[in-house]
Amino acid sequence: MRGKWPLVMVGPMVPSAYLDQQIDGDRAYGASLWKPTSSQCLTWLATKPPRSVIYGSFGSMENISAEQVEEIAWGLKASNRPFLWVLKESEKKLPTGFLNSVGETGMVVSWCNQLEELAHQAIGCFVTHCGWNSTLEGLGLGVPMVCVTERTDQPMNAKFVEDVWKVGVRTKKDEVGIVTREELEKCIRGAMDGESGEEIKRNANKWRELARSAVSVGGTSDMNINEFVVKLLEGKKQ
Repeated sequence: MRGKWPLVMVGPMVPSAYLDQQIDGDRAYGASLWKPTSSQCLTWLATKPPRSVIYGSFGSMENISAEQVEEIAWGLKASNRPFLWVLKESEKKLPTGFLNSVGETGMVVSWCNQLEELAHQAIGCFVTHCGWNSTLEGLGLGVPMVCVTERTDQPMNAKFVEDVWKVGVRTKKDEVGIVTREELEKCIRGAMDGESGEEIKRNANKWRELARSAVSVGGTSDMNINEFVVKLLEGKKQ
């Protein structure tokens, strides 16, 4: 695109508190479609070991089928790791007895402040639909990702996660378009355990530092914004 238009790249556009910390009080985007339950989530996360918790969320606009919710639920349980799952009211199609079966190992909430959760030291993996905002947040905060995509740009973003940045694993759907519990469990283990998990963690940390560097003073994003503003001021003088 830069070969056709005078474009400059900025970002990642994640609130400053989670990257360069240059702007006091810049901790959120300024709006939320749902009422968060962050204090409850953070209290629960504080009881978990570092890098042990799976955080699962599929965005503010997705509506997951009951069959897919069931497969995700049992896949999370089969991982044998603590999990925090954001499941909107419209998606609460959990299998009968699921919450009782996981006890304190799992927590299901309607919504939360995703940035606060991803930044918490207890989070070790992000099961995501790979919307662009969520992808940038996972990348900028250095969290390994498991991609469960649905539509639009999500499959492309997931390809970048797995094949270009190498910070996560893409799930594969079965013949009827469902990510099975076995597939989800396998991908979670691939992102968190063994040699593959260690490599993904190293890459996630690398991209976190690159994101911070880009938006910090003298970084590529910082310089591009300054250059853009200078050109605007020059045009105004003319």
